[in-house]
Amino acid sequence: MRQAVAYHLDPSRGAGALTAAPQEMPVPGPRQVVIRVRAASLNRRDLMLVDGTYPLPATPGVVPLSDGVGEVIAVGDDVTRAAVGDRVTATYFVRWVDGPQRQSHVVEQYGATYPGMLATYAVLEEDSVVHVPGHLTDSEAATLTCAGVVAWAALSTPLPVRPGETVLTVGSGSVALFGVQHAKMHGARIISITSNDRKAERLRALGADEVIDRSRTPEWESVVLDRTGGDGADHVLDAVGMPTLARSVRSGAYNARITMIGAMPATDPPAGNPFGASYLSIRRIAVGSRTDFEAMNRAIAVHRMRPVIDRVFAFEEAEAAYRYLRTGDPFGKVVIEIP
Repeated sequence: MRQAVAYHLDPSRGAGALTAAPQEMPVPGPRQVVIRVRAASLNRRDLMLVDGTYPLPATPGVVPLSDGVGEVIAVGDDVTRAAVGDRVTATYFVRWVDGPQRQSHVVEQYGATYPGMLATYAVLEEDSVVHVPGHLTDSEAATLTCAGVVAWAALSTPLPVRPGETVLTVGSGSVALFGVQHAKMHGARIISITSNDRKAERLRALGADEVIDRSRTPEWESVVLDRTGGDGADHVLDAVGMPTLARSVRSGAYNARITMIGAMPATDPPAGNPFGASYLSIRRIAVGSRTDFEAMNRAIAVHRMRPVIDRVFAFEEAEAAYRYLRTGDPFGKVVIEIP
């Protein structure tokens, strides 16, 4: 039997920020669950934690990665939401179950301030436990926590996308890919912005009705307006951020909703009025609650949706997985399988 191992993250170590060490099997406390991790996946947030640019600094020595899936092997006293043998994952924020997100939720994150998933064993607080759709492989189920949930929350809260509405996705990272899949489940028409023909072809195969190559059409907002009869998109999922916000605004319909996704390094706000002459709402969200996660999983199960995976690495190749996410321009999630 292989020795149990946990990776630890310390950004102050620079190039050696990620180290591996033997791990003892944890003993769960009251309302805690121990899982044997089967797979974990990376997000851009994990690179930001290494670089020290994420808004919430990593606790030195923390086990990284918020996204992972495993089998419950032990439960503590008073646990009712999971049983030994269940296949589960966890929410991104340790204690955000439902309702408005508060600052107290934000500072408790797996893989940043709480030990995460890049280990043989992980300890989860019971309130964060989420059962995964049965048709997904371990690698697929390990991709849902961050990118999947934030794309779902963008398109389903506070009001869900309605059938026939136009959803514009900006970017072709994992959040945008989940956005295309979720919008398709909602019955929307989807227009996607990407950067080359290869990605455009794959976005169409994923469900995008129309794809605009920004390398050929830098002023892509004019094409969005043209293809919507001048109306613009009802919902814009902008997974790039400030560099594309102005074009996203100009792409939006009257009373559209623009959702900006993800943590971004601090930059100066844009000069002038970000709305221009448009009448719409702009919001920025951070992942979603456990209730959002569970609603997404029900939809995934009904539609038999499968997340997009670009590449799977072995557990001992964790550093290579980080490098690939940074420089490999993946189309889909980067996963680490844990034997």
